[in-house]
Amino acid sequence: MEYVYAAMLLHKAGKKVDEASVKKVLEAAGVKADESRIKALVAALEGVDIDKAIAKAAVAPVAAAAPAAAEKAPEKKEAKKEEHKVSEEQAAAGLGSLFG
Repeated sequence: MEYVYAAMLLHKAGKKVDEASVKKVLEAAGVKADESRIKALVAALEGVDIDKAIAKAAVAPVAAAAPAAAEKAPEKKEAKKEEHKVSEEQAAAGLGSLFG
């Protein structure tokens, strides 16, 4: 993961993502750089618009989480209604004992 982070850091800084730069970032972070992994990363990123890839990756988790949140929301509302019903019944029973 640190290899990808190094590439993202270079991209964010406006630097070219190449083997030498990635290696320097990794070594500065105290990571022992593996030349083959660096080459594979740089080759995989060749021709990729990193900004678009980041935007697409950021949207995917939000889109996936939205249906799950929508499914959970009604359960919470139903639970609140049930609690409210119990409270009204208890209140009515309490008032009845005052007058009767």
